[in-house]
Amino acid sequence: MSSGSEDDKPLAKANGHASAPTITKADDRAMDAADSKAHMAPVGVSIRNGPVDQDKMDIDSPVNGQAKRKSRTSVDQSVNYKDESSDDEAPLAKRSKTQHKQPDSDSDDEPIAKKNGAKLPPSAKNTDMDVDSDDDEPLGKIAAKKASIEKAAAKEAKSIRADTKAKKPAAKKVVKDESSDDEPLAKPTKRQANGAAAKKTNGVKKEESDSDVPISKRAKKAPAAKPAAKATTKAAPKGKAAAAKKGVKEESKDITDEDDEEEEEYKWWEESAKKEDDSIKWTTLEHNGVIFPEEYQRLPKDVKLIYDGTPVELDIEAEEAATFFGFMLNSTVNVENPTFQKNFFKDFKEILDRTGGAKDKNGKKVDIKEFEKLDFSQLWAYREAQIKANKAKSSAEKKAEKAERDKKDAPYLYCKWDGRKEKVGNPKVEVPGLFRGRGDHPKTGCIKKRVYPEQITINIGKEAKVPGPPAGHKWKAVQHDNKATWLAMWQENINGHYKYVMLAANSTVKGKADFKKFEKARELKKHIDRIRADYTKDLKSEVMADRQRATAMYLIDKFALRAGNEKDTENEAETVGCCSLKYEHVTLREPNTVIFDFLGKDSIRFYNEFTVDRQVFKNLKMFKKPPKEDGDDIFDRLTTTQLNKHLSSYMPGLTAKVFRTYNASYTMSKLLQELKVTNATVAEKVKLYNDCNRQVAILCNHKRTVGASHEQQMKKLVEQIKGLRYQKWRTKMMMLDLDPKLKKKKGAAFFELDEDLTEEWVKSHQEFLVEEQKTKITKKFEKDNEKRVAEGEKPLPASELKERLKVASELEAKFKKENKTKKVEAEGKGPSVEKLENALVKLDQRIKNLELQSADREGNKEVALGTSKINYIDPRLTVVFSAKFNVPIEKFFSKTLREKFKWAIESVGNDSTWEF
Repeated sequence: MSSGSEDDKPLAKANGHASAPTITKADDRAMDAADSKAHMAPVGVSIRNGPVDQDKMDIDSPVNGQAKRKSRTSVDQSVNYKDESSDDEAPLAKRSKTQHKQPDSDSDDEPIAKKNGAKLPPSAKNTDMDVDSDDDEPLGKIAAKKASIEKAAAKEAKSIRADTKAKKPAAKKVVKDESSDDEPLAKPTKRQANGAAAKKTNGVKKEESDSDVPISKRAKKAPAAKPAAKATTKAAPKGKAAAAKKGVKEESKDITDEDDEEEEEYKWWEESAKKEDDSIKWTTLEHNGVIFPEEYQRLPKDVKLIYDGTPVELDIEAEEAATFFGFMLNSTVNVENPTFQKNFFKDFKEILDRTGGAKDKNGKKVDIKEFEKLDFSQLWAYREAQIKANKAKSSAEKKAEKAERDKKDAPYLYCKWDGRKEKVGNPKVEVPGLFRGRGDHPKTGCIKKRVYPEQITINIGKEAKVPGPPAGHKWKAVQHDNKATWLAMWQENINGHYKYVMLAANSTVKGKADFKKFEKARELKKHIDRIRADYTKDLKSEVMADRQRATAMYLIDKFALRAGNEKDTENEAETVGCCSLKYEHVTLREPNTVIFDFLGKDSIRFYNEFTVDRQVFKNLKMFKKPPKEDGDDIFDRLTTTQLNKHLSSYMPGLTAKVFRTYNASYTMSKLLQELKVTNATVAEKVKLYNDCNRQVAILCNHKRTVGASHEQQMKKLVEQIKGLRYQKWRTKMMMLDLDPKLKKKKGAAFFELDEDLTEEWVKSHQEFLVEEQKTKITKKFEKDNEKRVAEGEKPLPASELKERLKVASELEAKFKKENKTKKVEAEGKGPSVEKLENALVKLDQRIKNLELQSADREGNKEVALGTSKINYIDPRLTVVFSAKFNVPIEKFFSKTLREKFKWAIESVGNDSTWEF
């Protein structure tokens, strides 16, 4: 490289480390020569390549922990795709912060400000929520006005009905020509169901429509069953308008109310035409806002937080914060974590300082200085008592409480999206509490503050009535962004992240997003060969940035690594992906084995050894060369943003994330095609499917820690299998009781008890069966009594339970007799040997199914199948497998998933030829 001006020299060279923007063929030849002479490098030790000309290498010295150098463009570079405004070639330390923070997401649900990396909510117009209200008007006066209006409306309706009766043909014509504006809100027209707003016809005045009335306040209209009823319905808006003018408060109506005729289902997947502007998500949007958590109820006077042996009085806010910790004392994983304790105490002290601190019973201030002196035992005892009391409630009480909660929440569970009723995912605002986080999160234990209306932005249609906030409050802002799919948004105080109220997983907008995601992955099939050819060629590029990008693409494509994003390590768990790998995360072992060991998404450890292409191995050697050390980036000239920008040049919307979806779906498709399924039972087919799913989950590193209950669940399964084998032995003995000649015919071995079913185990199992029988009888008795009480009948006496329990006593006596005589008498009314043999066949099948389930569960103890099945494997592959091998789709998709993937189930149907 010719010597230029001082400004053109790399920063690394200025600091004593030679560097150049290109890699020459001589460099690669030198590395090849070094490779042939190099000995096996020990694991964990950086590998030196021998006499490589450092003046021609583009490797820089870390300065202050960062690889710093000046952005430059080589004169002899063959290709230069860099924009003037871009700093793609610059080291990370020199790049703009905005670029680093830009999330790796193409989600349409995120605010534009967030997509651009800014920590600001979408532009929202601050709206004064003070509106004229009739809340202050006396109830008696309102009732009188309402009665007067209803009387006038009834009189008008009677007049219309009389007129209709006299002129039947005219009435028919009126019905035929009626505008869709007169239809109830819950019954949209077909045009509305397809996403278009209904146009107003026949010159209906605005005040005659209830479109400006809040959803929660619209009166339920009469079902359009008869012409007369329709005429009455048509007159209703006039009365409504009059009522609105007089300030009369109408009865509330939630959006779940429906007419007699059900709304026609919107099958968007059957539409052939695409929207011209796919960024517009809705035309009209109505909803009732959000559900706020209940206000905190103070502790009883005898329940106190204790500090250094002294019970203390706290302000209501401080007391609530104390309960956050005190009510978690059973969760030792969190409350015994030093970081959790430290963060809680810091926030708790801040609340104490702000609210006047703690005081003893005499009003003297108690200075709380040390966490170790806090005693939460009274708070936990109170919480335990609450839990026990709730468990002790009868099922009727629990049902009544649930019905009350459901009734209260009902108006918020649905919205009107382009005239269609759509379910809201979770309209509840987060309850205050303690933040836990995933993995070793640095902010675990911090207090999540209560969210108030003043922090919430509402997104709603321009023509819709804005839902009212709780009394005495107003919304932060109201906006009408039809390019966003969220209904409400607020910023939480722990990490400054935005929380959204979105539609449910089975909604149209979510279904379309899933469909679009998987179709994008299918589209990648057309470009994958060209992409692979290009990055394979660039593995030997003379431009370091290109060589790093090609190596990262190889790892993402071949091993499904996540791309990774830049992290604020002070506020977030230090997890990494491919582009953010550090020096210590990669170990090289000759000749071509790469060992990855790092914390991935959700702080799940990624540990794997991969055999890679020799050129990739050589590149990673180069990227780890001194002066790099622990903490330095492997790919110091690459960010996820730059990688995605490059990928989008091959295909619009292509990101590194699409590769994971493509590889997961493509792998699953190939595995399912290679299956040999002949004469297999449904349980065996499900096991084969799960085995394929497991391979995809392992590919995507969808691992999980072994649950504390896993061992207990496995023991329970083993006991179930042993219990069925014992039942099988008893059935054989009954056959022998009916026909003693069978012993000679089938052989003595056929009637022997399995070796592991010891005499001790048999007696223990018999006791279990007797207790199980008693429990079932008692529960049935209690349930019968609850039903009788609910129906106003007298409960059954205790003597009835005693009589019913005789069945369990008889079973116990029977087992004792069998143990003594070593014989089992046939049960029931004259069972035949043939019936008992059929029972044996069924028991064998049950045992086989449980053994398959046991093996499946053991194989999945460290692998999460759900993540890949729900998010990465095209659901149409599962539908095809279900149709091809005649396995009920319920075996793979729960009810919730069947609703979420209804588009996949119905679009594929019984077509077993569909391919990814």
